[in-house]
Amino acid sequence: MRLTSLTVENFRAYREPTTLSVPDFTAIIGRNDVGKSTLLDALEIFFNGAKLDADDAHIDARGQPTRISCRFDELPAEVVIDARAPTTLADENLLNPAGELEIVKQYDLTAKRIVPSVFAKATHPTADGGDDLLQLNNTRLKARVRDLGTDMQDVDQRVNGRIRRAIWDGLGDLEMEERLVALNAEDGKKVWTLLQKKMPTFALFQADRRSRDDDSEVTDPFDTAIKDAVKGLETQFDQIKEEVKKNVQEVAARTLEKLREMDPSLADELRTVFRAEPRWAGFKLSLTDDRDIPINKRGSGVRRLILLNFFRAEAEKRQETAKTSGIIYAIEEPESSQHPSNQRLLINALLNLSAAERTQVLITTHVPGIAGLLPQESIRYIEHDNDRHPRVIAEEQDMLTLVAEQLGVLPDQRVQLLLYVEGPNDVAFLEHASQLVGSVDLINEPRIAFVLAGGGNLKHWVNRHYLRDLGRTEIHIYDRDDQNGYQAYVDDVNARDTDDWATLTTKREIENYLHPDAVREALSITITIDDETDVPQIAARAVHDASGSDNTWEALTQVKRDQKTSRAKRRLCNDAMARMSTARLRERDPNGEVEGWFRRISDMLE
Repeated sequence: MRLTSLTVENFRAYREPTTLSVPDFTAIIGRNDVGKSTLLDALEIFFNGAKLDADDAHIDARGQPTRISCRFDELPAEVVIDARAPTTLADENLLNPAGELEIVKQYDLTAKRIVPSVFAKATHPTADGGDDLLQLNNTRLKARVRDLGTDMQDVDQRVNGRIRRAIWDGLGDLEMEERLVALNAEDGKKVWTLLQKKMPTFALFQADRRSRDDDSEVTDPFDTAIKDAVKGLETQFDQIKEEVKKNVQEVAARTLEKLREMDPSLADELRTVFRAEPRWAGFKLSLTDDRDIPINKRGSGVRRLILLNFFRAEAEKRQETAKTSGIIYAIEEPESSQHPSNQRLLINALLNLSAAERTQVLITTHVPGIAGLLPQESIRYIEHDNDRHPRVIAEEQDMLTLVAEQLGVLPDQRVQLLLYVEGPNDVAFLEHASQLVGSVDLINEPRIAFVLAGGGNLKHWVNRHYLRDLGRTEIHIYDRDDQNGYQAYVDDVNARDTDDWATLTTKREIENYLHPDAVREALSITITIDDETDVPQIAARAVHDASGSDNTWEALTQVKRDQKTSRAKRRLCNDAMARMSTARLRERDPNGEVEGWFRRISDMLE
């Protein structure tokens, strides 16, 4: 299951329902005290049961319910409430109009003991006799059948799901409406119990940590790793649990049998009940230095450096291991206590991490330098409206202007040359390629600014916005892929009476310059690459096939295929390019086309 959005209502500063859409990488940006951390806290409450109190309600809505809702796609193909007849969320009418699972947790913060009421917000029957079937046990479902006179011929009445289907089919007009369906009793509760096991692990790394021996800034990464590992072994643990129950119940049965010989009435009153489920994640891991000093007693910069490299290691592991459970990493102010070079490393690690299967990353920041490293499509800007209520802005035409003005992002006046490409993946490819060619270092050269002609990075957009009328020399490098239609634009640039220069790749796309060995090492797949191969799509399909998914590539929606292809493209330009060598590049580019681009760039800087 993959998180697609979060909605909060009557939670701290958010009085009215406010929704945050959540792609694979989400950057929540805004000034201090605008409500960024509140959204991550809401996810911590939803997934991990963090505590609330009366003060968590909006100050003007005390006494009213607080709601935290999450939407999910990539849902399980079936739900096994009864092993004799697996069902689906769609068949149980538990999906919203968009075909997503939307879980609403509602809290009464005036109660002495605050526990959530759990609902599915779904398009569900409201017709009399068909609106509460998930809350009825088998006996009550059969009674409902008798009351309604439902035709039960050839229906297995031992299976609740089949009884529900027969009732719904018999009612005719179900009066379907979007409503809250309680998941608190009978099969509704069973569905929720099963869904909890399918939900992604959520790990929150906060900015303001305690300075104690059990400081979670250090322990949380490893606790998260333990939790994720345990989740991946649930099948084996369930087998162990059932074996233990079986053995203990046999002991109890023998004991009761002996008791029955002495006091039959007492023996008949007793039954075996397991009062608590086993907790497997009892492992603890800590780090100490060679003097046995706990790492959490070191400076905050060292502790955050540990965290940085935890994410770098996780990115590499999760990209090499396709069969991993879903996980969401949420990091407050990742730049905290870090040198700018480490900040860039961390952001790159998090972007790469979000490209792994079943992995999502959320960060918060108010620092312009971090905002400048982020893909435009990931940005969610939060600001106060005229009534001091926070609102989330995403995918609006003027969003980047707003962010630039509010955070003070300014162009780098050292820039002499603008390098136009299509998107952030091309930036990553060319930065790696510059290290192989050696004539110019695109990573550390302040005189060159990328401009993403197809959308993309905030810093690059800002440079384009403010420098377009400053007469900087331009180089344009675009894919030849005929669907892009860049040939006319290249011709226009080359027709200018300036030093500006534009070119299309001779191969289909920039990924076609990759060596298949680099792709194999980075993505653990084997594909054939020639000049016309649609490398991102073929790689996405190969990664999907290797993941062990229940769905075939053909069964995926076009939207889902596009998402996986975009993810593969990012990994190709980052991870596979990082494994390229000069020899591999020359094998794929024997005519030296890529080297020619960098000679042109270097000459224009002289």
